[in-house]
Amino acid sequence: MRRAAKQIHDESTMISVLDAVHVGHLGTVAPDGFPMVKPLNFAYRDRRIYFHSAREGEKIDHILHDSRVCFEAAQPIAYIKGIVTDPCKAEYLYRSVIIRGRARVVEDREEQLTGLSTLMEKYQPEGGYGDFLQWKLDITAVVCIEIEEMIGKEDLGKGQLREIALRLLADGVALPVILEHTGE
Repeated sequence: MRRAAKQIHDESTMISVLDAVHVGHLGTVAPDGFPMVKPLNFAYRDRRIYFHSAREGEKIDHILHDSRVCFEAAQPIAYIKGIVTDPCKAEYLYRSVIIRGRARVVEDREEQLTGLSTLMEKYQPEGGYGDFLQWKLDITAVVCIEIEEMIGKEDLGKGQLREIALRLLADGVALPVILEHTGE
């Protein structure tokens, strides 16, 4: 990473980003060699990313062609408005995670259920969704990305802005927020 000061070294912080973000972006390599990026819902568990898909389609074709993937999730925290005398004072505070790994279609029924349960626990933590229907399981692919490398990056601003960003994260405020420039 070019700007080492922005790198997140703490794995638990990176995991908190993955847990908080609802849409990630999967990068695959198509059989014709072109990269493709697709947004998707996902969940993290035990150094793995899980998502579901139709059993046929572009994502699955790409993964079967080349299991190497890149995955990105970004957590926007706050937009800081520019000021009349200097619009370049505008900035965006964020945390992000980029993962390199290998994706595979999960064939083991227990791991399929683990992946789908992990997704449901993330998106409907209050429960109330019942058991997975067998006919739905038969038409649904569960994909697992085995994480080989995970790199985090953040820009939380400086001084008072950084304090505000950290407080927003700690307080569980709905993000992103819009803030006035602090004058620093």
